[in-house]
Amino acid sequence: MSSQEADNTQMRYRFSRNITVDTRPSTTRYFAHSENMAGAAHFLSDHLASVAERACGFLDGHRGAEETRLAGLLHDLGKYGDRFQARLRGEEKGLDHWSQGAWVALNQRRAIAAALAIQGHHIGLQRADESALRDLDPQVLGKHHPLKLSLSDADINRLLDRFHADGLEPNHPENTLGWPFDNIAAMFDVRMLFSALVDADFLDTEAHFNGNKQGKVPRPAGAKLNPDVALEVLRNHMAELRKEKAAACESRVLAARDALWHATAEAGRQSTGLWTLTAPTGSGKTLAMLNFALEHARTNKLERIVMVVPYLTIIEQTAHIYRQIFESLGAHYVLEHHSLAGLGEESSREDAESESERMRRLLSENWDAPIVVTTNVQFLESLFSNRPSSCRKLHRLARSVVLFDEAQTLPAKLAVPTLAALSHISAEYGTSVVFATATQPAFDHLNQSVKTWQTSKKSANSPGWTPRPIMSDEAGLFRQLRRTRVHWPQAGQRVSLETLADVLNEQDKVLCIVNLKRHALKLISALREKNAEGVYHLSTNLCPAHRQDVLIAVRERLLERQACRLVSTQCVEAGVDVDFPVVYRALGPLDAIAQAAGRCNRNGLLRDPDGRPQLGNVHVFAPELDSKKEDGMYPGFAYYQAASLTQLLLGDKGESGLDLDDPQTFRDYYKRLYDLNEPETQAKELFQAVQAQHFPEVAKQYRLIVQDTIMVLVPYANRLDQYRELRAELDARGLRTNWMRRAQLLSVSLYRPKPEHPIMGLLLPAKLSRGGVSDEWFVLGEEFARHYDPLLGLSPPEAQAVLIG
Repeated sequence: MSSQEADNTQMRYRFSRNITVDTRPSTTRYFAHSENMAGAAHFLSDHLASVAERACGFLDGHRGAEETRLAGLLHDLGKYGDRFQARLRGEEKGLDHWSQGAWVALNQRRAIAAALAIQGHHIGLQRADESALRDLDPQVLGKHHPLKLSLSDADINRLLDRFHADGLEPNHPENTLGWPFDNIAAMFDVRMLFSALVDADFLDTEAHFNGNKQGKVPRPAGAKLNPDVALEVLRNHMAELRKEKAAACESRVLAARDALWHATAEAGRQSTGLWTLTAPTGSGKTLAMLNFALEHARTNKLERIVMVVPYLTIIEQTAHIYRQIFESLGAHYVLEHHSLAGLGEESSREDAESESERMRRLLSENWDAPIVVTTNVQFLESLFSNRPSSCRKLHRLARSVVLFDEAQTLPAKLAVPTLAALSHISAEYGTSVVFATATQPAFDHLNQSVKTWQTSKKSANSPGWTPRPIMSDEAGLFRQLRRTRVHWPQAGQRVSLETLADVLNEQDKVLCIVNLKRHALKLISALREKNAEGVYHLSTNLCPAHRQDVLIAVRERLLERQACRLVSTQCVEAGVDVDFPVVYRALGPLDAIAQAAGRCNRNGLLRDPDGRPQLGNVHVFAPELDSKKEDGMYPGFAYYQAASLTQLLLGDKGESGLDLDDPQTFRDYYKRLYDLNEPETQAKELFQAVQAQHFPEVAKQYRLIVQDTIMVLVPYANRLDQYRELRAELDARGLRTNWMRRAQLLSVSLYRPKPEHPIMGLLLPAKLSRGGVSDEWFVLGEEFARHYDPLLGLSPPEAQAVLIG
């Protein structure tokens, strides 16, 4: 503090003891940010008070709300430093303005979660062990800052004098979040506090920079969920849909869908908690889940519905259906949040900069919408993230309904920590979680392990994982909707791909799903040699735009009763709406075989010559070995392990005992699978990171997809104009976030090739906007378009080493 300031201010405050506050008005104004375009100032006192109030409001009624208020008041305390004010004038750089507020929250209020949130609101949540907390001391940071920054002011007393002179006072939270944060539940509570602080800070800062001479201009709030209105819209839609389907569906299928509809409505009128919805493919599960969610929101006064799906092919389909239904309620009533959202044909560069697109992107940042559709990766990795941008939306999960479609896709190695987090959200934040699938995993078998992760020890007080079923008579629903007959291979029976190609060529309309891309390519090659008609291929060798076009063509040929032979990897399973009379499926995990069966006689329309309902045929086959080891016939060890269990169960139970239309079959399968692979022991490094209270390491260890990959922009013939536009923009401006979003539609992911791999001679590294080139994004030049086959997709030389799957 300067001598002039000392003369003007009675400095009675001494850090951490005998606090008295000078009530004289400050003679100096301090600013949070530079002036906006209208020349308006953003006073620091206004920013701190506004963020505190908004952040506390986000968690109103939930644990940590008052501690969040404290975090909001102190998060930018270091901006009262003279050096930071000089930074706003462009005279300083490389400053830390957050650690001072974190130290006050920690040392004065013992508000450890608030301290972590303040520390992390720019750099991410860090460690919470005693050593790391001691290192927040400004005296320590002044000597050695881990980020090689300088403190804006190391004198806490001076900063607090200015803070008080601005009329501010840190509140005293009665109940701070309990430390240590050495379990999933405690860590998530910190993330919720962090989320509320980060979002409030972003929103207030944005309102300043969008402001005018009269003051801040906040962004328009997202629409509110009105369950009464939304239910009426949904039920009107269903009434029209029933009329349309009446002639196209069997009466038993319609009756089964009605039964599921009524069950979801009845369950929706119960209290919040954990739920399962086990329903066969074609039962109308997607809309029935929405019926449950809206009825549940109306009954329990919930604020949001979040639909979580595993694959982009499903998310695009689901979001399209939901948008059509609620179109009358506004353009942003349904919000997609994933890497390809809004990147269809209509999304030109001009459209991306339109007011509607800008609003969609703003709402996506913090999920400020009534219905959000997102992916497993986006949702689940955010639950364990330490980054401000990923965690910003988490507070929106309080008092929501979270619907997981195709719940069986949750990786076994991450099942226990994921269930622990979701169970805690439900128990503490008034949120309902629904796991929906035709092949329901027996996750309740992991109840005790979930409790261990929630408390770092087994405790009867932890909620664990004990969901309620939405549909009481699951078995009856499956019997009513039985549409296929499964033919299993005899023990030791294997078939060559050449022989299989002959079989497929004899079928007019057939889907064949294999476990590996190399098997798909061999089958297609054999079918080509036989001049088979209507051959199509689906795999992740095809860019997303190409896969969309293939599915459109396949559906049209099936509808027009033309020859159609689709060879696919697993990407056609789980939610892709195609309906073949015959399906061939390579031996694999039991749930994968059931998902393949869901593409057979999907609508129950098959009839015999006399017009009577007929079952579709699903043939399971074991390909001839083309690998030295059995596990080389599968995409990974976990997949091989699950496939081996399917084979074992077939030997134990026989064909009649392995009934895919009996939910108990899958309970038995999953229990044995969990006993075999012990999912509770598969995330040891993650568990250790949780116990160490190490937020960055937890984020690093929780990854649904762990691969070193690159992205390749490909010259797909049907979208060459888009490809050329993207390439020209890349050459002119370099790699940018918006470019990457749009480019994903025309990109293929590969394992990172070794420098000497032949494909590296075909790929051009993407230019970075600030010079240099990317090591993650590449372009396959149009001069090498022959390596992007119109049927097979990306087909580089020596492909097996780089193709995923």
